Amino acid sequence: MIGKLKGRIDSTGPDWVMVDVNGVVYFVSCSAKTLAALPGEREACELHTEMLVSQDSIRLVGFATHLEKEWFKLLQTVQGVGARVALAILSVMGPGELASAIALQDKAMIGRANGVGKKLAERIVLELKDKAPAYTAADFGLTQVAAELAAPKSSAVTDAVSALVNLGYGQTQAAQAVSAALKKAGDDQPTEKLIRLALKELALG
Repeated sequence: MIGKLKGRIDSTGPDWVMVDVNGVVYFVSCSAKTLAALPGEREACELHTEMLVSQDSIRLVGFATHLEKEWFKLLQTVQGVGARVALAILSVMGPGELASAIALQDKAMIGRANGVGKKLAERIVLELKDKAPAYTAADFGLTQVAAELAAPKSSAVTDAVSALVNLGYGQTQAAQAVSAALKKAGDDQPTEKLIRLALKELALG
């Protein structure tokens, strides 16, 4: 079992990297976010890895952080999520963003990943909502905000956060701004009002 690779970048592709470890070059599949975090060719790198063994192949999947690796394994506990879909999800969302989306029950955010339809996104949110808190150590503050926003169980809250993300704000920024808006205006606010108030919070920040 290969749990981690330390070496130098040999070459990269759209969803893979080749890592030279003392003359032995490993081919490693990666998410887009992991690839973006890697240094340039011939530079030193470190990847957490998971070995996938099937009847006709053995391959390595690499991750920039141990937390991303744990999410990769957790996602695959959901029926219909294999290695390919798990990597697709982690290509569009980091661990903190994924934890936030699950806490917020933001199925649309998870549904942005290739191969994830509406029903599968719903299943991911439903099955991981109680497991996700154990996999959020890297972004505990964001998780607290997400849990707070999810408490009213208002679709307006989720819609407001999604709208801000669509405007280009980060998931953390959006969640915190909507949380601040709720504290000032109270629960049961319509989506449009939450967005306006949250935008004011973002402008002040």
